[in-house]
Amino acid sequence: MLMGEYSHNIDPKGRMIFPAKLREGLGMRFVVTKGLGERCLAVYSYEEWDLLAAKIKNLPMSKARALQRVLFAGAVDVEPDKQGRILLPAALREYAGLQKDVVVAGAANHAEIWDKDQWLAECSKLDEQEIAGIMEELGL
Repeated sequence: MLMGEYSHNIDPKGRMIFPAKLREGLGMRFVVTKGLGERCLAVYSYEEWDLLAAKIKNLPMSKARALQRVLFAGAVDVEPDKQGRILLPAALREYAGLQKDVVVAGAANHAEIWDKDQWLAECSKLDEQEIAGIMEELGL
């Protein structure tokens, strides 16, 4: 399970250190693509990527096409270098609005890379009552 929140910077070449704890859960190589419905990047292990691809393949073609275009067209295979850095292509950085300060967050079966300010704004959207309501739905 991928969890935790990590602050990092993107260097002028578009590289960032990807957190070691999350690399352990993702493997030596993993996939970075556009986040679904949010301006962030999603990071999947190849095992999770294959599961996602299989689920999309089983959708009606009219729904599958849009998801395939978003997820697969911009996806990149990533292998961290010896310093644990990954290269984020300019198109993906632009999509997610990533400049310099980023947050990498574990999200159970995948990780997400957010612009730091956008992450803080996103986190502030859920208030305590909403969180309590969701936890109640889950029986917690």
